[in-house]
Amino acid sequence: MNHERKEESRSDYDRLLLLMKEGDREAFRCLYEETAKSVYGYALSILKNPQDAEEAMQDAYLAVWDQADRYRSDGKPMAWIFTITKNLCYMRLRRQAGRNGVSLEELREQESGWEPGRLCDGIELAPEKQVLLEALKSLKEEERSIVLLHDASGMKHREIGELLGMPVATVLSKYRRSLKKLLESCEK
Repeated sequence: MNHERKEESRSDYDRLLLLMKEGDREAFRCLYEETAKSVYGYALSILKNPQDAEEAMQDAYLAVWDQADRYRSDGKPMAWIFTITKNLCYMRLRRQAGRNGVSLEELREQESGWEPGRLCDGIELAPEKQVLLEALKSLKEEERSIVLLHDASGMKHREIGELLGMPVATVLSKYRRSLKKLLESCEK
């Protein structure tokens, strides 16, 4: 996707959110169709469970619809949607931690328990997909988030930094290191 297309998408999403303020269901459908894959990927990078990620994504879109009147056009519609998604994911983790008697910090430390291969249980994956899914295991949660936000949703490093609360230079260095880890994992 070239730079002009990314800018066009951002302004399209902005326009759709503004239409949603007026109750335009077609705008909501279009926004969902265009962004659901990225939102799901982001939720999965936090929750590490496909079913939980699907539920969080659905909750996020309900919240986007309900809160559309609060959206302020700032040219960063995906950052707004990802912020809602992130908050809902962490609320879900807190509830799970409370039920299991586990702290949120302990849940965050269980990064090695994420099994991306479970995304497609029972389905034969192409060898390339299997390699990529295995390689994603080598990344920490924050690294996976940065890669997915940049590569799956097309967010700029600056936007990712704002979303995750880190300097652009940090995002860039973590992104580069993550790509290097992915390449090394794929070569094994």
